[in-house]
Amino acid sequence: MGSKKKTQITSRKRLPASRLPEELSPSQLRWRCPLKTIEGILSEDGAREAHIIGQDRALRALRFGMEMIQFGYNIFVTGANGTGRTTAVKHLLADFAKTEAPLTDKCYVHNFRDPDSPSMIALPAGQGCRLKSDMKTFLTELLKGVPSAFESRRYQEQRKSLLEHFQSRQRIVLKDFERKVKERGFEVVQIQSGPGMRPEIAPVIDGSPATLDQIHAKVESGEITAEQQKALEADQSNLEGQMELVMREMRNIERKAKKSVEDLNQKIINPLVLELMDDLRSKYTTEKVRDYFNQVEEDVLSNIGRFQTKDEQPPSVLGIQVNREEDDFTEYNVNVIVDNSETKGRPVIIETNPRYKNLFGTIERNVDKQGGWQTDFTHIKAGSLLKADGGFLVLNIIDVAIEPWVWSTLKRVLRNGQTEIQPPESSIFGASSGLKPEPMNFNVKVIIIGDASIYSMLYDHDEDFKKIFRVRADFDVEMKLDDQSIGSYVSFVHSVCAEEKLPSFEPGALAEIIEHGVRVSGDQRKLSTRFNVIANVVREAAYWASKENASSVTRDHVQCAIQDRIERLNLVEQKIQAMITDGTIMIDTAEARVGQVNGLSVYQMGEYEFGKPSRITVKTSVGNAGIINIEREADMSGPVHNKGVLILGGYLRSMYAQHKVLMLSASIAFEQSYSGVDGDSASATEVFAILSSLSEVPLRQDIAVTGSINQHGEVQPIGGVNQKVEGFFDVCKERGLTGTQGVLIPHQNVKDLVLRNDVVEAVRKKRFHIYPMHTVDEGIALLTAKPAGVLGKNGRFTPGSIHALVDAKLADYARQGKKLPARRKKGS
Repeated sequence: MGSKKKTQITSRKRLPASRLPEELSPSQLRWRCPLKTIEGILSEDGAREAHIIGQDRALRALRFGMEMIQFGYNIFVTGANGTGRTTAVKHLLADFAKTEAPLTDKCYVHNFRDPDSPSMIALPAGQGCRLKSDMKTFLTELLKGVPSAFESRRYQEQRKSLLEHFQSRQRIVLKDFERKVKERGFEVVQIQSGPGMRPEIAPVIDGSPATLDQIHAKVESGEITAEQQKALEADQSNLEGQMELVMREMRNIERKAKKSVEDLNQKIINPLVLELMDDLRSKYTTEKVRDYFNQVEEDVLSNIGRFQTKDEQPPSVLGIQVNREEDDFTEYNVNVIVDNSETKGRPVIIETNPRYKNLFGTIERNVDKQGGWQTDFTHIKAGSLLKADGGFLVLNIIDVAIEPWVWSTLKRVLRNGQTEIQPPESSIFGASSGLKPEPMNFNVKVIIIGDASIYSMLYDHDEDFKKIFRVRADFDVEMKLDDQSIGSYVSFVHSVCAEEKLPSFEPGALAEIIEHGVRVSGDQRKLSTRFNVIANVVREAAYWASKENASSVTRDHVQCAIQDRIERLNLVEQKIQAMITDGTIMIDTAEARVGQVNGLSVYQMGEYEFGKPSRITVKTSVGNAGIINIEREADMSGPVHNKGVLILGGYLRSMYAQHKVLMLSASIAFEQSYSGVDGDSASATEVFAILSSLSEVPLRQDIAVTGSINQHGEVQPIGGVNQKVEGFFDVCKERGLTGTQGVLIPHQNVKDLVLRNDVVEAVRKKRFHIYPMHTVDEGIALLTAKPAGVLGKNGRFTPGSIHALVDAKLADYARQGKKLPARRKKGS
């Protein structure tokens, strides 16, 4: 323990505790782009084309992913909007698209063995449409050749001979039966039966056929006896039985005739069909195509009558003519769903609307004449996934995520390397289209564009994701500031001007654009790669130049564009500034106060952020509550701010509670804060207010403070330093600059300063000041005009110093605290 304490004291002595911070010079507040550099770039390669700027790491990852052919090396592109993610992907894909790849056409054909499962045929690029054309020609030749063969004289004579032969047999059988019927005193008559006629055996009485009613009448009149009636009925029944045998024989002869005609048809048509099929088979060697041709041949020969000319009149029902539906021979068509006949190199599909059917395809349906849904294999449509087979498919993760079932289906097909086309409702609701097309394999490199947070969420919670997206191309929001990157900026501005026909930019205007790029990056050593922001400034500067009818864009036009954008977005900032000016929000910018200091906060309003001061106050007393974070007690403090307050307590214990109990209750409040507080950038501010309250030494109100601290009292960097400095400057400027006002910032943030020109000018004129601090001691010395003090070998701080006053007050609190339990015990 002793060695540790000694180490802390020694470390504390090494910090420049009692030294006042040195004010920053104007040159440290903003990086200036040298005009000579711009002019040199313009003279050397001002017409150079812009390329992907500042994203070497991401480009390497993209190239690696695009070249990897193994399973799972799909690419997820991350980065902020405007960093050139989509542009870079398109740029690289333009090169990869020129490389050769074995592409295929994909076709669906009728499956004659299982009509509900259309067959998929993959053919080399260009052969899909050829197969479709060849099958169309084949059908045309059949529809022309078959009727011609049936109309030939040879066929007609053979058919007539066959039919006459069987008709002769039917006549002989029928004539022989009629003779037997007459010999028995009966006759074959035709009677009405529904819409048709049917034969019936009737007895001949008095030279004419008689009905049953007539026979009954004759029996009743006594012309014939009952015994004769029974004999007639018996003979009639016997003849009817024989007639049934005759009709059966007639039908048998008819079947034989039909079979003989079919055999004749086959004999006549087979050579034609085989000739056409052999011609098709000679053009295609794929086994699957040949199997399809075998099915076609078998179906054609089995249904040759479909190809004959239909001369007969259409049927009628109840006197109403019914139009015969024309046979379109759909099953002999070829549905080419992917045609690569015109594709040069590898296909690249950028799907901007990845709805389920657009991405995976669908089976369309039509309404038939009866109002029902119908479909067939010709209604199968391919999606972007299949159209990109052999190439690349680019998607946006947000577009994919918001479409129902798209993400889960995409993962499944990428994992299996196989897709099955079905309408969206089949996958979502379980409904079926009635067709189940044959699944097909594919090889697509999928590139998804999204942000880092979505990538991390998917990687952590989706096991499939990390297996199928093994390459991450991460686009940075900044790049190193050097002559090369400046040249890239100049080239980018020129490319925007050339593409959108904008006026040229003068060297001063280009310098201002580059300086704005440094400010957007938030680091004097970096340039922003958010080129959408830079491009907007270029366009808007050109707009202001056109308003003045200027032939070129100047620095003033760029500054006007930047300022005009701020004024379009800063309504809330102006409202807050007005409340500070009229005293609604209480901020002191002069004199000094005990336990009160101006902290600095950043407000984020969508695409615009700004800084404004906040009054922070502290009240201390003897007690054992420690540091009371009022914001936390009111559930208005975020976790990072809570952590900062706890670190602050650690600093106080390390400084003042090594040899005594820390009997302290200190309440910290952000006055007039109604929307919550987070972040630790106020922890330095809070410790200054606590030290002021304990030492009873007032703090300067004309200096605002920002910075976080660690438990050693070292000041740490914060974010939004430019907005915070400018926010307090605007308040002081509104009230009138006194020449003493300024801001204390962490020394690490000096490199991040790219302040507005008016702030830099005020510093140059000594009307405003910016101080970097390394330690709490430096800050408290500036704010109180008293030395912070150092811990001597005797264990005491420098007499009269802030630390000495604080230590004395805490020692007094500790003594008072010892008495409190005794009083409570005595009173009880």
